[in-house]
Amino acid sequence: MKKFIKHTSISRISTAMCLGLLLVASGCDEDKYLNPKPATSISGANAFDTPERVLGLVNGIYKAVKSGNFYGGNYYTYSEARGEEFINRTSNTFTAYEAWNQTLNSGSNFVAGFWAAGYGAINNANIVIKGLTDNPTVVNATLSKQYIAEAKFLRALSYFSLVTLYARPYNENKGTSPGLPLRLQAETTTANNGLKRSSVAEVYAQIIKDLDEAEADLPNSYSSNLLNTTRAHKNTAIALKTRVYLNAGNYAKVIDEAKKIVSNAAPFAATTGVNHKLQNIIEIFTTNYTSTESILSVPMTELDNVTGQSSFPYVFNANSEYNLNPNGIWGDTEWKSTDLRRTFARTASGVQFLTKYNKPSPFLDYLPIIRYSEVLLNYAEAAARTGDLTKSLELLKAVRNRSDASYVFPTSNVATQTALINTILKERRIELLGEGFRSNDLVRNLLPLPAKASSSLSAPAVEPSQANYVFPLPNVEIVSNKLLLE
Repeated sequence: MKKFIKHTSISRISTAMCLGLLLVASGCDEDKYLNPKPATSISGANAFDTPERVLGLVNGIYKAVKSGNFYGGNYYTYSEARGEEFINRTSNTFTAYEAWNQTLNSGSNFVAGFWAAGYGAINNANIVIKGLTDNPTVVNATLSKQYIAEAKFLRALSYFSLVTLYARPYNENKGTSPGLPLRLQAETTTANNGLKRSSVAEVYAQIIKDLDEAEADLPNSYSSNLLNTTRAHKNTAIALKTRVYLNAGNYAKVIDEAKKIVSNAAPFAATTGVNHKLQNIIEIFTTNYTSTESILSVPMTELDNVTGQSSFPYVFNANSEYNLNPNGIWGDTEWKSTDLRRTFARTASGVQFLTKYNKPSPFLDYLPIIRYSEVLLNYAEAAARTGDLTKSLELLKAVRNRSDASYVFPTSNVATQTALINTILKERRIELLGEGFRSNDLVRNLLPLPAKASSSLSAPAVEPSQANYVFPLPNVEIVSNKLLLE
Protein backbone atom coordinates (compact mmCIF):
# COMPACT_ATOMS: atom_id res chain seq x y z
CA MET A 1 0.00 0.00 0.00
CA LYS A 2 1.28 3.48 -0.79
CA LYS A 3 2.41 5.72 2.00
CA PHE A 4 -0.42 8.08 2.92
CA ILE A 5 1.00 11.51 2.22
CA LYS A 6 -1.91 13.74 1.34
CA HIS A 7 -5.66 13.64 1.71
CA THR A 8 -7.89 14.73 -1.12
CA SER A 9 -9.14 18.28 -0.66
CA ILE A 10 -12.69 17.12 0.03
CA SER A 11 -11.86 17.09 3.72
CA ARG A 12 -8.86 19.43 3.87
CA ILE A 13 -7.09 17.19 6.37
CA SER A 14 -3.88 15.32 5.69
CA THR A 15 -4.26 11.58 5.91
CA ALA A 16 -1.12 11.30 8.00
CA MET A 17 -2.79 13.47 10.62
CA CYS A 18 -6.04 11.51 10.23
CA LEU A 19 -4.35 8.20 10.92
CA GLY A 20 -2.86 9.56 14.11
CA LEU A 21 -6.26 10.78 15.26
CA LEU A 22 -7.95 7.55 14.27
CA LEU A 23 -6.03 5.43 16.75
CA VAL A 24 -8.01 6.73 19.68
CA ALA A 25 -9.79 3.60 20.86
CA SER A 26 -7.74 0.53 20.14
CA GLY A 27 -9.63 -1.98 22.28
CA CYS A 28 -13.05 -3.57 22.24
CA ASP A 29 -13.70 -3.40 25.97
CA GLU A 30 -15.52 -0.48 27.55
CA ASP A 31 -12.57 1.08 29.34
CA LYS A 32 -10.42 1.23 26.24
CA TYR A 33 -13.31 2.44 24.10
CA LEU A 34 -14.37 5.25 26.43
CA ASN A 35 -10.91 6.18 27.76
CA PRO A 36 -8.54 5.81 24.84
CA LYS A 37 -4.79 6.06 25.36
CA PRO A 38 -2.97 8.51 23.05
CA ALA A 39 -1.15 6.88 20.16
CA THR A 40 1.54 8.18 17.87
CA SER A 41 0.74 8.60 14.20
CA ILE A 42 1.63 5.85 11.77
CA SER A 43 2.21 5.79 8.05
CA GLY A 44 0.13 4.06 5.44
CA ALA A 45 2.91 1.55 4.96
CA ASN A 46 2.15 -0.18 8.25
CA ALA A 47 -1.37 1.01 9.02
CA PHE A 48 -2.81 -2.48 8.51
CA ASP A 49 0.06 -4.46 10.06
CA THR A 50 -1.60 -5.56 13.29
CA PRO A 51 -5.13 -6.31 14.54
CA GLU A 52 -4.80 -3.47 17.04
CA ARG A 53 -3.99 -0.96 14.33
CA VAL A 54 -6.85 -2.17 12.18
CA LEU A 55 -9.29 -1.81 15.07
CA GLY A 56 -7.90 1.66 15.71
CA LEU A 57 -8.66 2.62 12.12
CA VAL A 58 -12.20 1.24 12.36
CA ASN A 59 -12.80 3.13 15.60
CA GLY A 60 -11.39 6.15 13.82
CA ILE A 61 -14.32 6.20 11.39
CA TYR A 62 -16.61 6.55 14.40
CA LYS A 63 -14.31 9.30 15.65
CA ALA A 64 -14.67 11.11 12.32
CA VAL A 65 -18.47 10.84 12.50
CA LYS A 66 -18.19 12.29 16.01
CA SER A 67 -16.53 15.46 14.66
CA GLY A 68 -17.85 18.71 16.08
CA ASN A 69 -19.03 19.65 12.59
CA PHE A 70 -20.86 16.35 12.20
CA TYR A 71 -22.73 14.13 14.68
CA GLY A 72 -20.62 15.39 17.57
CA GLY A 73 -22.59 18.63 17.58
CA ASN A 74 -23.24 20.87 14.61
CA TYR A 75 -25.43 18.42 12.69
CA TYR A 76 -28.03 18.80 15.45
CA THR A 77 -27.50 22.54 15.84
CA TYR A 78 -27.97 23.41 12.17
CA SER A 79 -30.71 20.87 11.49
CA GLU A 80 -32.76 22.14 14.42
CA ALA A 81 -32.06 25.81 13.71
CA ARG A 82 -33.52 25.55 10.20
CA GLY A 83 -36.87 24.38 11.51
CA GLU A 84 -39.44 26.32 13.53
CA GLU A 85 -39.12 24.78 16.98
CA PHE A 86 -36.50 27.18 18.36
CA ILE A 87 -35.96 30.94 18.55
CA ASN A 88 -32.49 32.38 18.12
CA ARG A 89 -31.43 34.86 20.81
CA THR A 90 -27.86 35.91 19.96
CA SER A 91 -27.45 36.42 16.17
CA ASN A 92 -24.21 34.46 16.52
CA THR A 93 -23.04 33.29 13.09
CA PHE A 94 -20.82 30.65 14.76
CA THR A 95 -23.85 28.95 16.31
CA ALA A 96 -26.14 28.60 13.30
CA TYR A 97 -27.76 32.04 13.09
CA GLU A 98 -27.41 31.92 9.29
CA ALA A 99 -29.23 28.59 9.27
CA TRP A 100 -31.93 29.93 11.58
CA ASN A 101 -32.65 33.02 9.45
CA GLN A 102 -32.20 31.10 6.17
CA THR A 103 -29.18 33.05 4.87
CA LEU A 104 -26.59 30.29 4.58
CA ASN A 105 -24.40 30.78 1.52
CA SER A 106 -21.59 28.97 -0.25
CA GLY A 107 -19.01 30.74 1.86
CA SER A 108 -20.59 29.99 5.23
CA ASN A 109 -18.30 28.20 7.66
CA PHE A 110 -20.78 25.44 8.40
CA VAL A 111 -21.59 24.81 4.74
CA ALA A 112 -17.91 24.05 4.18
CA GLY A 113 -17.29 22.43 7.55
CA PHE A 114 -20.15 19.93 7.43
CA TRP A 115 -19.28 18.92 3.87
CA ALA A 116 -15.64 18.38 4.86
CA ALA A 117 -16.57 16.42 7.98
CA GLY A 118 -18.95 14.18 6.05
CA TYR A 119 -16.53 13.44 3.25
CA GLY A 120 -13.70 13.02 5.76
CA ALA A 121 -15.68 10.26 7.46
CA ILE A 122 -16.48 8.73 4.06
CA ASN A 123 -12.83 8.68 3.05
CA ASN A 124 -11.84 7.13 6.37
CA ALA A 125 -14.40 4.40 5.67
CA ASN A 126 -13.02 3.93 2.16
CA ILE A 127 -9.48 3.61 3.53
CA VAL A 128 -10.56 0.85 5.91
CA ILE A 129 -12.48 -1.01 3.19
CA LYS A 130 -9.50 -0.88 0.81
CA GLY A 131 -6.94 -1.65 3.50
CA LEU A 132 -8.75 -4.77 4.69
CA THR A 133 -9.34 -5.91 1.11
CA ASP A 134 -5.64 -5.48 0.33
CA ASN A 135 -4.52 -7.09 3.61
CA PRO A 136 -6.92 -10.02 4.08
CA THR A 137 -4.90 -11.96 6.68
CA VAL A 138 -4.30 -9.32 9.38
CA VAL A 139 -7.55 -10.26 11.15
CA ASN A 140 -9.68 -13.36 10.65
CA ALA A 141 -12.18 -13.43 7.81
CA THR A 142 -15.26 -12.97 10.01
CA LEU A 143 -13.80 -9.97 11.79
CA SER A 144 -12.61 -8.47 8.51
CA LYS A 145 -16.15 -8.72 7.12
CA GLN A 146 -17.50 -7.09 10.27
CA TYR A 147 -15.07 -4.17 10.08
CA ILE A 148 -15.84 -3.60 6.39
CA ALA A 149 -19.54 -3.75 7.25
CA GLU A 150 -19.08 -1.12 9.98
CA ALA A 151 -17.25 1.07 7.46
CA LYS A 152 -20.07 0.67 4.94
CA PHE A 153 -22.68 1.49 7.55
CA LEU A 154 -20.88 4.70 8.53
CA ARG A 155 -20.33 5.61 4.89
CA ALA A 156 -24.07 5.19 4.32
CA LEU A 157 -24.95 7.31 7.36
CA SER A 158 -22.58 10.03 6.18
CA TYR A 159 -23.90 10.06 2.62
CA PHE A 160 -27.49 10.17 3.84
CA SER A 161 -26.71 13.13 6.09
CA LEU A 162 -25.05 14.98 3.20
CA VAL A 163 -27.58 14.23 0.47
CA THR A 164 -30.52 15.35 2.61
CA LEU A 165 -28.89 18.73 3.21
CA TYR A 166 -27.06 19.59 -0.02
CA ALA A 167 -29.39 18.09 -2.64
CA ARG A 168 -33.02 18.46 -3.61
CA PRO A 169 -35.41 16.07 -1.83
CA TYR A 170 -35.90 12.63 -3.36
CA ASN A 171 -39.69 12.97 -3.31
CA GLU A 172 -39.59 16.07 -5.49
CA ASN A 173 -38.90 14.12 -8.68
CA LYS A 174 -37.97 10.55 -7.64
CA GLY A 175 -34.35 11.52 -7.20
CA THR A 176 -33.53 12.80 -10.68
CA SER A 177 -31.95 16.02 -9.34
CA PRO A 178 -28.16 16.35 -9.02
CA GLY A 179 -27.01 14.74 -5.79
CA LEU A 180 -23.44 14.36 -4.55
CA PRO A 181 -20.09 13.16 -5.89
CA LEU A 182 -20.03 9.47 -4.98
CA ARG A 183 -16.52 8.89 -3.69
CA LEU A 184 -16.15 5.16 -3.13
CA GLN A 185 -12.40 4.68 -3.24
CA ALA A 186 -9.70 5.58 -0.74
CA GLU A 187 -8.11 8.89 -1.69
CA THR A 188 -4.53 9.57 -0.63
CA THR A 189 -3.70 12.34 -3.11
CA THR A 190 -5.58 15.12 -4.88
CA ALA A 191 -5.50 13.27 -8.21
CA ASN A 192 -9.19 12.39 -8.17
CA ASN A 193 -10.59 15.69 -6.93
CA GLY A 194 -12.60 16.16 -10.12
CA LEU A 195 -15.81 14.14 -9.86
CA LYS A 196 -19.31 14.90 -11.14
CA ARG A 197 -22.37 14.72 -8.96
CA SER A 198 -24.36 11.53 -9.16
CA SER A 199 -28.13 11.90 -9.09
CA VAL A 200 -30.02 11.88 -5.80
CA ALA A 201 -31.45 8.47 -6.76
CA GLU A 202 -27.97 7.08 -7.42
CA VAL A 203 -26.76 8.31 -4.03
CA TYR A 204 -29.75 6.70 -2.33
CA ALA A 205 -29.12 3.45 -4.21
CA GLN A 206 -25.53 3.40 -2.94
CA ILE A 207 -26.69 4.10 0.61
CA ILE A 208 -29.11 1.16 0.49
CA LYS A 209 -26.46 -1.07 -1.12
CA ASP A 210 -24.03 -0.25 1.70
CA LEU A 211 -26.68 -0.87 4.35
CA ASP A 212 -27.82 -4.17 2.84
CA GLU A 213 -24.22 -5.39 2.70
CA ALA A 214 -23.56 -4.08 6.21
CA GLU A 215 -26.59 -5.88 7.60
CA ALA A 216 -25.34 -9.17 6.15
CA ASP A 217 -21.93 -9.01 7.83
CA LEU A 218 -22.47 -7.05 11.03
CA PRO A 219 -22.73 -9.02 14.29
CA ASN A 220 -26.08 -9.61 15.96
CA SER A 221 -24.77 -7.89 19.07
CA TYR A 222 -21.64 -7.07 21.08
CA SER A 223 -20.46 -8.02 24.54
CA SER A 224 -21.82 -4.98 26.38
CA ASN A 225 -24.65 -2.47 26.31
CA LEU A 226 -22.09 0.26 25.65
CA LEU A 227 -20.84 -1.35 22.46
CA ASN A 228 -24.39 -2.21 21.37
CA THR A 229 -25.15 1.52 21.58
CA THR A 230 -21.98 2.97 20.07
CA ARG A 231 -21.06 0.47 17.33
CA ALA A 232 -23.13 -0.70 14.39
CA HIS A 233 -24.74 -4.16 14.53
CA LYS A 234 -27.37 -5.78 12.29
CA ASN A 235 -30.31 -3.96 13.83
CA THR A 236 -28.51 -0.63 13.48
CA ALA A 237 -28.31 -1.08 9.71
CA ILE A 238 -31.95 -2.19 9.54
CA ALA A 239 -33.10 0.80 11.60
CA LEU A 240 -31.27 3.26 9.36
CA LYS A 241 -32.84 1.65 6.31
CA THR A 242 -36.29 2.50 7.67
CA ARG A 243 -35.22 6.15 7.74
CA VAL A 244 -33.70 6.10 4.26
CA TYR A 245 -36.69 4.37 2.66
CA LEU A 246 -39.08 6.74 4.42
CA ASN A 247 -37.17 9.68 2.95
CA ALA A 248 -37.45 8.11 -0.50
CA GLY A 249 -41.19 7.52 -0.16
CA ASN A 250 -40.74 3.76 -0.49
CA TYR A 251 -43.19 2.90 2.26
CA ALA A 252 -43.47 -0.80 1.46
CA LYS A 253 -39.73 -1.17 2.06
CA VAL A 254 -39.97 0.79 5.32
CA ILE A 255 -42.49 -1.79 6.50
CA ASP A 256 -40.38 -4.74 5.28
CA GLU A 257 -37.33 -3.50 7.17
CA ALA A 258 -39.23 -2.45 10.29
CA LYS A 259 -40.84 -5.88 10.61
CA LYS A 260 -37.37 -7.36 11.05
CA ILE A 261 -36.93 -5.51 14.36
CA VAL A 262 -40.51 -4.75 15.47
CA SER A 263 -42.67 -7.53 16.87
CA ASN A 264 -46.15 -8.03 15.46
CA ALA A 265 -47.95 -6.87 18.61
CA ALA A 266 -47.39 -4.54 21.51
CA PRO A 267 -45.29 -4.21 23.57
CA PHE A 268 -43.16 -3.79 20.47
CA ALA A 269 -39.58 -5.09 20.58
CA ALA A 270 -36.86 -6.57 18.40
CA THR A 271 -36.89 -10.34 18.63
CA THR A 272 -33.49 -10.93 17.02
CA GLY A 273 -30.14 -9.36 17.76
CA VAL A 274 -30.19 -6.60 20.36
CA ASN A 275 -33.56 -6.65 22.13
CA HIS A 276 -34.53 -3.09 21.25
CA LYS A 277 -37.66 -1.72 22.91
CA LEU A 278 -38.99 1.48 24.42
CA GLN A 279 -37.60 2.42 27.83
CA ASN A 280 -38.27 5.15 30.39
CA ILE A 281 -37.98 8.40 28.42
CA ILE A 282 -36.42 10.31 31.32
CA GLU A 283 -33.76 7.70 32.03
CA ILE A 284 -32.53 7.37 28.45
CA PHE A 285 -31.58 11.06 28.43
CA THR A 286 -30.26 11.30 31.98
CA THR A 287 -29.01 8.12 33.62
CA ASN A 288 -28.92 5.29 31.07
CA TYR A 289 -27.51 6.25 27.69
CA THR A 290 -26.99 2.60 26.72
CA SER A 291 -30.47 1.17 27.19
CA THR A 292 -32.01 -1.04 24.54
CA GLU A 293 -33.93 1.95 23.15
CA SER A 294 -30.65 3.53 22.06
CA ILE A 295 -29.79 1.92 18.73
CA LEU A 296 -26.87 4.23 17.94
CA SER A 297 -25.52 7.17 19.94
CA VAL A 298 -22.46 9.40 19.99
CA PRO A 299 -20.64 8.79 23.30
CA MET A 300 -18.95 11.60 25.20
CA THR A 301 -16.21 11.28 27.80
CA GLU A 302 -13.99 13.77 29.61
CA LEU A 303 -11.10 12.70 27.37
CA ASP A 304 -13.06 12.68 24.14
CA ASN A 305 -15.98 15.08 23.84
CA VAL A 306 -17.20 18.13 21.94
CA THR A 307 -17.34 21.43 23.80
CA GLY A 308 -17.74 25.13 23.02
CA GLN A 309 -19.66 26.47 20.05
CA SER A 310 -19.77 23.07 18.32
CA SER A 311 -21.50 21.47 21.30
CA PHE A 312 -25.25 21.17 20.85
CA PRO A 313 -25.93 20.98 24.62
CA TYR A 314 -23.85 24.12 25.14
CA VAL A 315 -25.54 26.15 22.41
CA PHE A 316 -29.16 25.11 23.01
CA ASN A 317 -29.12 24.83 26.78
CA ALA A 318 -26.11 25.94 28.80
CA ASN A 319 -25.44 29.13 26.83
CA SER A 320 -29.14 29.90 26.25
CA GLU A 321 -28.73 30.78 22.56
CA TYR A 322 -31.99 29.13 21.44
CA ASN A 323 -35.21 29.00 23.42
CA LEU A 324 -38.18 26.79 22.61
CA ASN A 325 -40.57 28.55 20.26
CA PRO A 326 -43.93 29.10 22.00
CA ASN A 327 -45.51 29.07 18.54
CA GLY A 328 -43.85 25.76 17.66
CA ILE A 329 -44.61 22.29 18.93
CA TRP A 330 -43.81 23.40 22.48
CA GLY A 331 -46.95 25.55 22.43
CA ASP A 332 -49.23 22.78 21.16
CA THR A 333 -52.15 22.44 23.59
CA GLU A 334 -52.81 18.82 22.66
CA TRP A 335 -49.37 17.96 24.07
CA LYS A 336 -50.51 17.60 27.66
CA SER A 337 -48.66 18.62 30.82
CA THR A 338 -48.93 15.01 32.01
CA ASP A 339 -46.52 13.92 29.28
CA LEU A 340 -43.06 13.13 30.70
CA ARG A 341 -41.47 14.73 27.65
CA ARG A 342 -42.75 18.07 28.97
CA THR A 343 -40.15 17.79 31.74
CA PHE A 344 -37.28 18.34 29.28
CA ALA A 345 -37.29 22.11 29.77
CA ARG A 346 -36.19 24.86 32.12
CA THR A 347 -37.53 28.39 32.35
CA ALA A 348 -35.34 31.49 32.35
CA SER A 349 -36.16 35.09 31.40
CA GLY A 350 -39.76 34.04 30.80
CA VAL A 351 -38.97 31.46 28.09
CA GLN A 352 -38.18 27.75 28.03
CA PHE A 353 -34.97 26.01 27.06
CA LEU A 354 -34.65 22.35 26.03
CA THR A 355 -32.97 20.17 28.67
CA LYS A 356 -32.80 16.79 26.95
CA TYR A 357 -29.05 17.38 27.15
CA ASN A 358 -28.57 18.75 30.63
CA LYS A 359 -25.11 17.72 31.78
CA PRO A 360 -22.91 20.66 32.87
CA SER A 361 -19.61 21.39 31.19
CA PRO A 362 -17.82 19.38 29.78
CA PHE A 363 -21.20 18.26 28.31
CA LEU A 364 -21.01 14.49 28.52
CA ASP A 365 -24.54 13.80 27.29
CA TYR A 366 -24.64 11.09 24.63
CA LEU A 367 -26.17 12.42 21.40
CA PRO A 368 -28.71 9.99 19.88
CA ILE A 369 -28.44 9.16 16.19
CA ILE A 370 -31.08 6.39 16.08
CA ARG A 371 -33.62 5.48 18.77
CA TYR A 372 -36.18 2.69 18.71
CA SER A 373 -39.02 5.19 19.02
CA GLU A 374 -38.03 6.65 15.66
CA VAL A 375 -38.24 3.20 14.07
CA LEU A 376 -41.77 2.78 15.46
CA LEU A 377 -42.77 6.19 14.09
CA ASN A 378 -41.19 5.42 10.71
CA TYR A 379 -43.18 2.18 10.63
CA ALA A 380 -46.36 3.96 11.76
CA GLU A 381 -46.09 6.56 9.02
CA ALA A 382 -45.38 3.97 6.33
CA ALA A 383 -48.30 1.82 7.51
CA ALA A 384 -50.63 4.83 7.43
CA ARG A 385 -49.49 5.85 3.96
CA THR A 386 -50.12 2.32 2.66
CA GLY A 387 -53.59 2.09 4.22
CA ASP A 388 -52.96 -0.03 7.33
CA LEU A 389 -54.44 2.45 9.79
CA THR A 390 -54.90 -0.14 12.53
CA LYS A 391 -51.21 -1.08 12.73
CA SER A 392 -50.22 2.55 12.33
CA LEU A 393 -52.33 3.63 15.29
CA GLU A 394 -51.00 0.80 17.47
CA LEU A 395 -47.44 1.95 16.83
CA LEU A 396 -48.32 5.60 17.37
CA LYS A 397 -50.02 4.81 20.68
CA ALA A 398 -46.96 2.87 21.85
CA VAL A 399 -44.80 5.96 21.50
CA ARG A 400 -47.28 8.43 23.00
CA ASN A 401 -48.46 6.25 25.88
CA ARG A 402 -44.91 5.41 26.91
CA SER A 403 -44.63 9.04 28.04
CA ASP A 404 -48.29 9.74 28.86
CA ALA A 405 -50.10 6.55 29.79
CA SER A 406 -53.49 8.22 30.22
CA TYR A 407 -53.55 10.03 26.87
CA VAL A 408 -56.21 9.13 24.30
CA PHE A 409 -55.94 10.51 20.77
CA PRO A 410 -59.06 12.40 19.72
CA THR A 411 -60.99 10.38 17.16
CA SER A 412 -60.82 13.22 14.64
CA ASN A 413 -57.00 13.06 14.79
CA VAL A 414 -56.72 9.40 13.79
CA ALA A 415 -59.95 8.43 11.98
CA THR A 416 -58.78 9.05 8.42
CA GLN A 417 -55.55 8.39 6.58
CA THR A 418 -54.75 12.09 6.20
CA ALA A 419 -55.55 12.89 9.82
CA LEU A 420 -53.48 9.96 11.09
CA ILE A 421 -50.45 10.87 8.96
CA ASN A 422 -50.60 14.45 10.23
CA THR A 423 -50.85 13.20 13.82
CA ILE A 424 -47.80 10.97 13.31
CA LEU A 425 -45.84 13.89 11.88
CA LYS A 426 -46.82 15.93 14.94
CA GLU A 427 -45.75 13.09 17.23
CA ARG A 428 -42.34 13.09 15.54
CA ARG A 429 -42.01 16.78 16.42
CA ILE A 430 -42.68 15.95 20.07
CA GLU A 431 -40.76 12.71 20.41
CA LEU A 432 -37.69 13.71 18.38
CA LEU A 433 -37.48 17.36 19.45
CA GLY A 434 -33.86 18.46 19.59
CA GLU A 435 -32.55 15.34 17.85
CA GLY A 436 -31.95 16.82 14.38
CA PHE A 437 -35.09 15.62 12.55
CA ARG A 438 -37.42 18.58 12.07
CA SER A 439 -35.96 20.33 9.03
CA ASN A 440 -35.53 17.06 7.15
CA ASP A 441 -39.10 16.02 7.96
CA LEU A 442 -40.28 19.26 6.38
CA VAL A 443 -38.06 18.90 3.32
CA ARG A 444 -38.84 15.22 2.63
CA ASN A 445 -42.55 16.11 2.65
CA LEU A 446 -41.97 19.14 0.38
CA LEU A 447 -43.32 21.51 3.03
CA PRO A 448 -42.14 25.09 3.53
CA LEU A 449 -39.58 25.86 6.20
CA PRO A 450 -41.89 28.02 8.37
CA ALA A 451 -41.28 31.62 9.32
CA LYS A 452 -40.43 32.29 12.96
CA ALA A 453 -39.81 35.37 15.07
CA SER A 454 -39.17 36.86 18.47
CA SER A 455 -39.58 40.46 19.56
CA SER A 456 -36.19 41.29 18.08
CA LEU A 457 -35.32 38.67 15.45
CA SER A 458 -37.20 37.10 12.58
CA ALA A 459 -36.68 34.56 9.83
CA PRO A 460 -38.76 34.24 6.66
CA ALA A 461 -40.51 31.15 5.40
CA VAL A 462 -38.68 29.27 2.66
CA GLU A 463 -40.76 27.61 -0.03
CA PRO A 464 -39.69 24.36 -1.72
CA SER A 465 -39.22 26.27 -4.98
CA GLN A 466 -36.55 28.54 -3.49
CA ALA A 467 -32.83 27.86 -3.94
CA ASN A 468 -32.13 28.07 -0.20
CA TYR A 469 -34.56 25.23 0.53
CA VAL A 470 -31.40 23.09 0.60
CA PHE A 471 -27.82 23.99 1.51
CA PRO A 472 -25.62 25.52 -1.21
CA LEU A 473 -22.51 23.69 -2.34
CA PRO A 474 -19.42 25.01 -0.50
CA ASN A 475 -17.10 27.37 -2.35
CA VAL A 476 -14.00 25.48 -1.25
CA GLU A 477 -15.27 22.33 -2.95
CA ILE A 478 -16.40 24.16 -6.08
CA VAL A 479 -12.88 25.58 -6.44
CA SER A 480 -11.14 22.22 -5.99
CA ASN A 481 -13.62 20.07 -7.92
CA LYS A 482 -14.10 21.59 -11.35
CA LEU A 483 -16.69 19.00 -12.34
CA LEU A 484 -19.00 19.70 -9.40
CA LEU A 485 -21.26 22.13 -11.28
CA GLU A 486 -21.48 20.17 -14.53
